[in-house]
Amino acid sequence: MGYTMTEICDQFIEFFMNKKPETKDWRKVLVFREEWQRYQEHFYKRCQVRIDTETDSSLKQKLVVLARKVKKIDNEIEKHMKLFNELRDNPADINAIVARRRKDFTGEFFRHLNFLVNAYNGLDERDGVIRLGAKCLSAIYAYDCTLEQAWAAAKDSTTMKDEVKDIMYHIYTTTKESLKSISPPEMKLLKYLLNIEDPEERFGALATAFSPGDEREAKDADALYTTPNELHKWIKMMLDSYHLNKEETDFMDARKMSDPVIIQRLTLLKETIEEEYMKQYIHPDEAESMDDEESDD
Repeated sequence: MGYTMTEICDQFIEFFMNKKPETKDWRKVLVFREEWQRYQEHFYKRCQVRIDTETDSSLKQKLVVLARKVKKIDNEIEKHMKLFNELRDNPADINAIVARRRKDFTGEFFRHLNFLVNAYNGLDERDGVIRLGAKCLSAIYAYDCTLEQAWAAAKDSTTMKDEVKDIMYHIYTTTKESLKSISPPEMKLLKYLLNIEDPEERFGALATAFSPGDEREAKDADALYTTPNELHKWIKMMLDSYHLNKEETDFMDARKMSDPVIIQRLTLLKETIEEEYMKQYIHPDEAESMDDEESDD
């Protein structure tokens, strides 16, 4: 005997509210869009019915908060999946998509890709997401460099009118400022670490990046902080992408990623994080995801 739609929706509510109350577990359900969309509309309607009929004010408020939080994450995943599907369906147009939708390539989008890698069971599916992520980061780097070069050429031009230069400068500064806020902090941190020549200084900077104080509160407004598990995910994606598709992968640029020194530094950083930090510092929200990674390996 099958379940009614109302019973299924009540099971979802129980799952989200009590069995798996952490949002990272909700994403494991919501990320499989075709399956979730069979129940999506019914779920929100059932939440509203439960809210309207609930007499316990405390439980009523919990249902209100639950519906709002699930909807927020649902919308985020839908937005990321639309971009992901556009990229996957148009692999030859990735550069054009980046140029048109640069602001959508946020740190959250790349974390979503990383989540998909962990969520998919098939090796081919995982490899496909990794390669796609590598191509996106390559296209983003090329786009951002082009922006830099365009402004450099404009400001040094002797034939361009001052009014045009002012417009170019406005576009440049506005775009750069917006890109700062959406670039994944782990990528900024890795670029910084990889540019440190002295190994001792590099590992010292790594330790500092993992020691911001309570709640990742930065001691320095310009400093970059993360957790070992987060940085490890990005390094792993970079190395996997490099080995899977050397001729296409250039997270920073082709010249740098083909440099064995960069690959060696990435490998050493990965090994150091695994040996020195992964077991000692696990953020509560990341403990399970690390266990998942280890079981996958």
